[in-house]
Amino acid sequence: MKNIFLSVIVSALMLSSVGTVYAAEPELNVSSRRHPNIASAQVLSRQAYYKIVRAQRANRNDLGGHAQRAKELLVQVNEELKLSAGAANQNRRRR
Repeated sequence: MKNIFLSVIVSALMLSSVGTVYAAEPELNVSSRRHPNIASAQVLSRQAYYKIVRAQRANRNDLGGHAQRAKELLVQVNEELKLSAGAANQNRRRR
């Protein structure tokens, strides 16, 4: 029973890490009208993501996994930017 439980946990962790490795590119999902600075930061994070993609191609993905990790972090940055815009929207509603 313990082996089955452990196998399920390990499988779930592996699947979640696969989703992170193949995460989608950063989205542009913050209104530039309401949050021009945050939206601009999203544009820059997306540009950085594509520069890394080009670097990976130019180096045949031989970058020691660091470029992939940087792309994952940029996806996380983008999500944090979206959340910060949402927090700003909530704070404006409370005033």
